[in-house]
Amino acid sequence: MAKFVVAGKANCPYYAKAELLADYLQTNLPSFRVHKITQHPDKWEWLHDICETNGWEHRQCPIIWRELLDRGGKGQLLGGLNDFLEYAQRYYGITSMMLSEEMLDIAEENLQAHLAIVKEDEEIKSLIKPIQIWITSASVPICYHLIPLLANGEVFGMTTEISIHLLDAEQFKEILCGIVMEAEDMAFPLLRSISEHTKTDQAFIDADIIIVLDDVLLNLDVQSLENYIREVSEICQVYAPLIEKNAKGEVKVISSGKTFANLKATMLRTYGPSIRPENIIAISTSWESAAKAMLARKLNMNTAGVKDVIVWGNITGSNYIDLSHAKLYGYDCAIRGPPNFHRPLLNMIYDSEWMHSELLSAQSTLRSRVSRCTGMLPAHAIAMLLQYWYHGSPSEEIISLGVLSEGQFCIPEGIVFSMPVRFRNGNWEVVTELEINETTQKVLGRISHELVQEKLVALKEINEMHPYEAE
Repeated sequence: MAKFVVAGKANCPYYAKAELLADYLQTNLPSFRVHKITQHPDKWEWLHDICETNGWEHRQCPIIWRELLDRGGKGQLLGGLNDFLEYAQRYYGITSMMLSEEMLDIAEENLQAHLAIVKEDEEIKSLIKPIQIWITSASVPICYHLIPLLANGEVFGMTTEISIHLLDAEQFKEILCGIVMEAEDMAFPLLRSISEHTKTDQAFIDADIIIVLDDVLLNLDVQSLENYIREVSEICQVYAPLIEKNAKGEVKVISSGKTFANLKATMLRTYGPSIRPENIIAISTSWESAAKAMLARKLNMNTAGVKDVIVWGNITGSNYIDLSHAKLYGYDCAIRGPPNFHRPLLNMIYDSEWMHSELLSAQSTLRSRVSRCTGMLPAHAIAMLLQYWYHGSPSEEIISLGVLSEGQFCIPEGIVFSMPVRFRNGNWEVVTELEINETTQKVLGRISHELVQEKLVALKEINEMHPYEAE
């Protein structure tokens, strides 16, 4: 069997004549096969590369060679159009009578068809381009537990690939390398790549998602709260301009960790004014999940059946767990219904003493439990939040999220405050139709004051150190 390769520029009339002759031979001769390679006119330097690889001398368009199917090897150069015409006439008694005008018309059709194929290929590639995820302070245990959750396909979808970039200080490079090696050994089919980075100035390149895990280790016996706030603000002052410079325009920024989650999100917005404010959020679902588990234990039911528990306020500081809108699904009581049937949680808890005393003390217990969680719980909260952000949250279910206040519920503008939201079509929206009682409103006012003061302290500290940057 004879197999020939015909290659040329898409707009070349001589290539058009050669490929049509090759098509005719393939159609009419059972032992003749042809493979065509069409190149954009601007990329015809390809000819130099293919000739150099095979040791050929050829400078014209088209180039035609014979593949040695039965012997292997680099193939046998035939030459250009005239050489191909002579070969077809000598061995098969066939030639081409195509006129110059026809050659030009077909060359133009070839060019348009080639451009359409290239455009289609680019669109397909853009659909499978991996999501670029950057994780800061990536040596912490949260990151270790988060990577499998991001790479198993449940968060972004079973056909969406991801690339993970781990960022931390040089002193943690060995830990990062260990995480990278272990993740690669797990052979996740959707993990296109994972890499470690210790150069801050190169951070967040092409980022679609940035997960900020940076924390400060609070010890008020060593230094004041103001100094810790200044540390957080300085971290954000480094990150925010890099996000603006290197990340994609629609980048999603998630603040998590044990300390100052709200403040980190607020200061990233302050120092990164071009970042979309709705794309900077703080994770409060760890608190929400822990509260649901506490209630489920009290009610002796499945935690998954507890819905619409709202966490208001400062996620890693003073917050308020609101049960006034909470619902129970699948609760074993006298009244039963279909799977979507629910009962108000407050109507199902008849222990008023527990509601008014132990629940308040339980919040301090929850704070201790959440603050001690260094792995699975916060990692799961981040993964679940991203899944909601990309695919929507369950219909009508309320999710707690730290978002930039626009004055909803009389909360001061300009601070990141945990409040009820729903995710739809790749966005979130605050559930403003909820009614809150006077007691809750007073609590929100007190918590708001705390967050406003944190922001003012952060701005004051930076203003004293760099007055021209804080203006």
